[in-house]
Amino acid sequence: MTDVPVSRGVTSARSMARVWEWLLAPRDIAALAAFRVALGLLITVSAVRFLAYGWVDVLFAQPRFRFTYWGFGWVPVLPGSWMPMLFVALGVLGVLLMVGLFYRVTVVLLFAVFAYVQLLDVTNYLNHYYLVSLLLALMCFVPAHRAFSVDAWRRPALRRDWLPAWCTVLLRFQVSIVYVFAGLAKVTTDWLVHAQPLNIWLAARTGLPWVGPLLEQRWVAYAAAWGGMLFDSTIVLFLLWRRTRPFAYVVVLGFHAVTFALFPIGMFPFIMVTAALVFFEPSWPRALMARVRRVPVSLRLPLAGEGASVAAPGWKGRVALGAALVYAFLQVALPLRTHAYGGNVLWHEQGMRFSWRVMTREKNGSATFMVRDSVTGRQWAVSPNQYLTRLQEREMAVQPDLILQLAHRIAQDFEATTHHPVEVRADVRVSLNGRMSELLVDPTVDLSKEEDGLGPKAWIFPAPEGPPVHLRPTRI
Repeated sequence: MTDVPVSRGVTSARSMARVWEWLLAPRDIAALAAFRVALGLLITVSAVRFLAYGWVDVLFAQPRFRFTYWGFGWVPVLPGSWMPMLFVALGVLGVLLMVGLFYRVTVVLLFAVFAYVQLLDVTNYLNHYYLVSLLLALMCFVPAHRAFSVDAWRRPALRRDWLPAWCTVLLRFQVSIVYVFAGLAKVTTDWLVHAQPLNIWLAARTGLPWVGPLLEQRWVAYAAAWGGMLFDSTIVLFLLWRRTRPFAYVVVLGFHAVTFALFPIGMFPFIMVTAALVFFEPSWPRALMARVRRVPVSLRLPLAGEGASVAAPGWKGRVALGAALVYAFLQVALPLRTHAYGGNVLWHEQGMRFSWRVMTREKNGSATFMVRDSVTGRQWAVSPNQYLTRLQEREMAVQPDLILQLAHRIAQDFEATTHHPVEVRADVRVSLNGRMSELLVDPTVDLSKEEDGLGPKAWIFPAPEGPPVHLRPTRI
């Protein structure tokens, strides 16, 4: 009777030992060093673009009001004149990451500054910059400076030709999460049955040379919708399999080149093309350089007992593994949390952010706030443009939590002026994927008395029923 528990315990111990052996097995550092260089380059280019196009002023200096993430209202705002210097610092830190100089300090500062910039205003949220923040957070724990870096040149004792496999596993997991959930998010009636919002976006691009007439065909929107869903849902499998990996990466390049040409999505294609490099063999940069130089690859990874121990680590290693598992759980749970709210997330937006629903909805809205003095009964109509920039107003008008934040600010301003309590209601009409505009929030609810939080918002109306419209482009 006692043999079964003992046998199970031995089997469990052996399984855990195999897991540790897999995670700690030495792998060539070359691929992670190349990823470090590419990520630093992307950050530098992004910072230069923000400065060159004046976006720092538009997004951070001009706004008189900012929308904060729930729980992060305490994040301080630098004076507008300091923001350009912050982006200069981002560019410099990106260069330091590329060359691997002061890596440990550089990558931590990069994560802190990049995350700070993202937290300044919710209306600036973009999936790909959220991804960069996560990759930088992971790179804080990956010693990708131990080769092909100035740090390794300055300190030869630091140099290593290998890193444990978990460094690559973490990055692959993160990129896989993006693609898989982006694919699952497209398994909707609007996307697959009605090809929306692709039909709307492609119909607006029929003026493009060569491909413009093709984009007028409805079947193209359906092909793009199904192709996009299948690409996102399956590309990770083909990138993980060695035999299909080169062909899959060619598809990645082609897919993101097409999206870059058709849609104004900024750095997103470049970031995803770079991120997909983590799926290649750890020695691919050495193999590429050897092929260019026409010399054989020369690298011998250490065996157990030669500095690459695969023995089960102590409590510190177990704590690190536990932290990695918690991180993995959160990355899976965050995209799934919207199902706890029910309804159509593209409409009510609860759980929309951080869920990798990339390019899945087209929303347009208009909002007017009505303020009523609770003592005198006097009423005022308030336009959002009295508080917001054009970009902020466009984002606010379709996202209920931002509508709530602005309602609270309006209430504060009017109560400070009238010295009376006021009520704030909102008339917000939104069009989702080409449908007729309908009320998004209950216009009878006093939003100044509602509080933001993780719970469902009862004052958001259900999503409109019925199919979206299909646009037929007309030539002038």
